[in-house]
Amino acid sequence: MERDDEASGPMMEMCTNGGEETSNRRPIISGEPLDIEAYAALYKGRTKIMRLLFIANHCGGNHAIQLEALRMAYDEIKKGENTQLFRDVVNKIGGRLGDKYGMDSAWCEAVDRRAEQKKGKLENELSSYRTNLIKESIRMGYNDFGDFYYACGMLGDAFKNYIRTRDYCTTTKHIIHMCMNAILVSIEMGQFTHVTSYVNKAEQNPDPLDPIVIAKLRCASGLAHLELKKYKLAARKFLDVNPELGNSYNEVIAPQDIATYGGLCALASFDRSELKQKVIDNINFRNFLELVPEVRELINDFYSSRYASCLDYLASLKANLLLDIHLHDHVDTLYDQIRKKALIQYTLPFVSVDLSRMADAFKTSVSGLEKELEALITDNQIQARIDSHNKILYARHADQRNATFQKVLQMGNEFDRDVRAMLLRANLLKHEYHARSSRKL
Repeated sequence: MERDDEASGPMMEMCTNGGEETSNRRPIISGEPLDIEAYAALYKGRTKIMRLLFIANHCGGNHAIQLEALRMAYDEIKKGENTQLFRDVVNKIGGRLGDKYGMDSAWCEAVDRRAEQKKGKLENELSSYRTNLIKESIRMGYNDFGDFYYACGMLGDAFKNYIRTRDYCTTTKHIIHMCMNAILVSIEMGQFTHVTSYVNKAEQNPDPLDPIVIAKLRCASGLAHLELKKYKLAARKFLDVNPELGNSYNEVIAPQDIATYGGLCALASFDRSELKQKVIDNINFRNFLELVPEVRELINDFYSSRYASCLDYLASLKANLLLDIHLHDHVDTLYDQIRKKALIQYTLPFVSVDLSRMADAFKTSVSGLEKELEALITDNQIQARIDSHNKILYARHADQRNATFQKVLQMGNEFDRDVRAMLLRANLLKHEYHARSSRKL
């Protein structure tokens, strides 16, 4: 490969990427099977159950993982009041875990009976509050109803009751509480337009917000942008999350998720300078990256143009990322965008590139690499042409001489126009010519 004289800095490392200099690099950590118990321990509440069920449904026929996820979901559900979800899990288990994890009709009947009693009590209390017209009591009544329906798995009813508290909120704290409840239920229902709406409502409050609340709102907004495939906006939100958040929002997201979602979205959407400034040099986000060393290393490898190492990390992470409830639909798209950015970045500083060496760096065949480069050239993302016979990529640099002449001609035309306009104005003033608009009397 021949390097362009104008290229300098870290980009020069690309000519050695492809496996020749690996003695100073630590071995790539291969992807290990997901430790479901450790994974589930990161979360609490309904999201813990739903993530376990998602793993059971998407583990690709791995019966050991599936049964382990269903077993843990079964145990977690029995700590709550959602009998319908319990019945669904029992049906999925289908007796494969023995009698201990079969249908517990007595437990279901007891929970349903208590739920009916509690619902009647809440209805009576709310009716009394509405009769007495006590705003704070009415707000609490609707909020209790929302909590009740959420615990029972009736998310639509829970959302309606949380929203009804809006008319009875008298302080900023009440409004924030209403918004956070609405956001939580909306995320569970997959209604991310509602998430964005209530995040904006919470952020528009005139009073200063608690740093933890701000961090939670950024996480929720990041998830909404991720769902809408607005990866750059999602990355910015996750990168701005304060590490003080810790595990305080694990009913929705874990700190490890913030590192993974933010890191992958940034790689797929940020340019080189943004990646350095907003990710690698971001002290706050570095605290999250320390929790997921593989993501930290692949970001550093990508920035340092060590693409073979970067791609190995991505490959090792992919199986577990496909089991993530929020990220699974975006893994292929993000990986494709990251690979395209790597191909573009690899070719940028060179006049010519040996496709054989480049194919080794990206762990693909020369013919496969040619097809990828053809697509990028067609999309005008790489200014180059391919010599298919000699397997060399030649960069198409702009004709600097012609560009300079064109710029000079443009400047000359602009100067001529400006001088003519100045002379015209000077002559008008000299002859005391003033244009007056005629008025009808």
